[in-house]
Amino acid sequence: MSGYIASVVVGIILIVVGISNTKGNISSLHSYHRNRVSDEDRLPFGRLVGLGTIICGVGVIAFGALSAVADYLKNQTFYIIASVSLGVALVVGLGIAFYGMIKYNKGIF
Repeated sequence: MSGYIASVVVGIILIVVGISNTKGNISSLHSYHRNRVSDEDRLPFGRLVGLGTIICGVGVIAFGALSAVADYLKNQTFYIIASVSLGVALVVGLGIAFYGMIKYNKGIF
């Protein structure tokens, strides 16, 4: 049970950080990104990276919740749905975040 709670807590943390990023606060990002983004691009960059982070957070929460349901109902179908939802959320979320990094930093590293 603690694994499911940990997933939900991590997801909530990701969402909070993502919301902070969408408001233009990119202090949670590596200094490379903070230094390479101009002041005028800070908000659109933060919105893209923040949106990606929020999507990843929602996926982690969905994974934890659906895994808990699968355990409770003893139904493997929910594990499959949980894994697929996490995978899709991570691919989409990271894709959006990397797009923002490439667009405004000309690279992710």
